[in-house]
Amino acid sequence: MTLVQHAEPIIILLAEDNPADFQLTAEALKESKIRNQLFHVNDGAEVLEFLRKKGKYADVPRPDVILMDLNMPRKDGRRTLAEIKEDPELMGIPVVILTVSDAEEDIIKSYNLHANCYVTKPMDLDEFAKVVRGIEDFWFTIVKLPPNKEAGKA
Repeated sequence: MTLVQHAEPIIILLAEDNPADFQLTAEALKESKIRNQLFHVNDGAEVLEFLRKKGKYADVPRPDVILMDLNMPRKDGRRTLAEIKEDPELMGIPVVILTVSDAEEDIIKSYNLHANCYVTKPMDLDEFAKVVRGIEDFWFTIVKLPPNKEAGKA
């Protein structure tokens, strides 16, 4: 397979409240074949602050893709996903649900809320790293992402 080369790094927003899962995801993405810039938030409220460039997030770039856990404090992934997909300015950003839940109800609800993908985190560390690499391979080498609305802006 020929890798897609991006002029600019892929901007990834990772919404994850578990420090160990954040660390594993960050390490897997660090070893990536694709240049990426990873931003991390701990909950859904921070996701929306980041996306709307509020407060300390005033100068962050718009993400090309969001990797989001469902079970987070303050505002969970379900409510956050619903707000993202209802907002005309944000709805085009692909959202990959990356969670431990394999409950059919969570899967159905996530897709009904217009998640672009639903991935269950494995408990095994090596399998977890493989899953993150699989997400990377699919979303950053196979899929054509929508143009970033901030591309070319000063």
